[in-house]
Amino acid sequence: MAKQVLVLLGTKKGAFIAQSDTARRSWKLRGPYCETWPMNHLVANPATGTIWGAGGNEWFGPAVWKSTDLGETWTHSSNGLAYAEGEEPIKAVWSLGSANGSLYAGVQPAGLFRSDDAGESWQHVENLQKHPSRPHWNPGGAGLILHSLVIDPNDHGRIWIGISAAGVFYTGDGGKTWEPRNLGTRADFLPEGENYPEFGQCVHNIVMAPDMPDRLYQQNHCGMYRSDDGGKRWISIEKGLPSTFGFPAATHPRDPETLYLVPLNGDSAGRFVPDAKAAVWRTRDGGSNWQAMRNGLPQENAYIGVLRQAMATDRLDPAGVYFGTSSGALFASADEGENWTNIAQHLPPILSVETLVVDS
Repeated sequence: MAKQVLVLLGTKKGAFIAQSDTARRSWKLRGPYCETWPMNHLVANPATGTIWGAGGNEWFGPAVWKSTDLGETWTHSSNGLAYAEGEEPIKAVWSLGSANGSLYAGVQPAGLFRSDDAGESWQHVENLQKHPSRPHWNPGGAGLILHSLVIDPNDHGRIWIGISAAGVFYTGDGGKTWEPRNLGTRADFLPEGENYPEFGQCVHNIVMAPDMPDRLYQQNHCGMYRSDDGGKRWISIEKGLPSTFGFPAATHPRDPETLYLVPLNGDSAGRFVPDAKAAVWRTRDGGSNWQAMRNGLPQENAYIGVLRQAMATDRLDPAGVYFGTSSGALFASADEGENWTNIAQHLPPILSVETLVVDS
C-alpha cells in the first residue's frame, strides 16, 4: 500500500500539515487548523494516526487539541489542566509525549500532566513540583517551561524532561520520584566557580537515539552534549561546531550515531545562523566529527532562527529531515541532509516540526 508523509507544524497562528508521497518531491500544505490558536507542539501516534497539539497562551489558556482524521477536524480539552487554587495559573501547554496508552503534557509554569483517555482529561504528576529544588527553579528567556519530554519506548516508567532554566530531571518510576541529571553540563551565566551546578542549567532540547534508550543528546544554552548512561553524566560534543549555542536537535530514525543540529550565532549576537548562511550540521559518529550540510539552503542574508522543537526526521529510507524557521519557512531534505528544498514559506513563526508516515 502506498504511503504518505505528513509534516506536522505548530505555529504561532494555528497548526499546519504539509503532505507528500514517499518520493517527497511535491508537497501540499493544509491549514491553519485549531482556530489559529498558538500551537507549541504537534505529535502523532503512528499506530493510530491520531494527532495531538499542545496549545494556548496567557490569553487563550492551556489546551490539548486532537484530530483522529489526519487533521481534517479537531476537538480540544483543558479538563484537569490546572494547578491547585492559589498557585500560578498555567499559561500554555508546550510539549507532548505518548507511551503505553498515556499522553503526557509539559506546561508553563513548568509542570507535568498525564492523560489516560487520549487527552480528554488530565491529572497533575505532582511529585515533580514537590522536588526539593523546585523553589530555586528560575525561568529562561521565554519563561519557566517544561519543553522536552523523552520516554523510554521499552520502559514507559523512565522519563526525562527538560526545563528552562532548571535543567534535566529523570524518573524511573513513572513520576513518583525525580532526580536532576545535569552532571557535566555548564551554566556559563552563573558566577565563576558555580558553572556546573546540580540543577539550574538552561537546557534547550533533549532527544533519544533510536534503539539506544540510554543514549541521549542535549542541545543546551551553553553547549552540545551526549550521554551514554541515561543522563547520569554528559560529555561535550561541541568541538567542530561553529557555535556552542542553538535550540533544536533531531536524531536519525535508525542510526544512533547520526544527529542533526542547527547552531545559531550565540545568545546575544542575534540568534540567527552564523554569518547569515543557513546550514544543518550532521554527525555520523555520535558528535566526534561534524559536517555542514548547505546544498539548497540560502547562503546570503539568511537571518533565520530555528526554535527548540522545530526540527524532525521521518522514518523512511533514506530518512527525510525537516526544519522550520521563526520567519515561517519550512525546509526539507529527502536524502538525509545532502540536499534541501524550501517546501513552504510565509507561514507564521514555526514553533514545532514533527512527522507522521501513514498508509494512503
